[in-house]
Amino acid sequence: SHTISHESRHNMTDDICRGRKPVIDLLTKSPSRCAKLIIANNVRPPFLDELLDMARAANVTWQVVSPSALDKLSGGEKHQGVICRLTQAKTFELEAFLKSIEGVSPALIVVLDHIEDPQNLGAVIRSAEAGGASCVIYAKRRAAVPNDTVIKTSAGASLRLPLIPVSNITRTIERLKESNFWAVGLDGKAESSLWAETLPERCALVVGAEGEGLSRLVGETCDMM
Repeated sequence: SHTISHESRHNMTDDICRGRKPVIDLLTKSPSRCAKLIIANNVRPPFLDELLDMARAANVTWQVVSPSALDKLSGGEKHQGVICRLTQAKTFELEAFLKSIEGVSPALIVVLDHIEDPQNLGAVIRSAEAGGASCVIYAKRRAAVPNDTVIKTSAGASLRLPLIPVSNITRTIERLKESNFWAVGLDGKAESSLWAETLPERCALVVGAEGEGLSRLVGETCDMM
């Protein structure tokens, strides 16, 4: 009768992708992220056939289990009869990435100042991809990390767009400025409008946390708001 804490449940479900469409997207676009497919024994054709054909093509192993076992794996969240265990998310190093886009213009980088909600992180990554961003930079600590919720909310964009974890957002913005990026902070109280201003050719768009917005130091490091 032990109760699983929110933190423990969160850790249990960090390394899975659940639901029919998210799993199919994963097998289609990023099969290398699939460590193992776990299917409930009440899943029937034609979806079962499609799933197994894709798993064979991607050389992904699978296991058939009871629906209750799948419920436990998903931490009680809706899974539609299928879960995929994920390999560790591929992240990129800042210096290597900056070298790869040296001299590229226009270029857009999205920097997240400690966004905490995985759904918000997923939504921002989805928007960043749609807006043509080259990557998303996020804090390693005290922030949401790419997990199952982020994959789902981002409509798979978090599997395609380079994600760069960093230790210090303020120092990272300084480093981006050294690489000829202009740092533009987003703030509801700013006098200039994102839609009225012409953005710099090489732009680091800095997005603040829920509630607090941009921290004071991050805001002061930006070239404009």
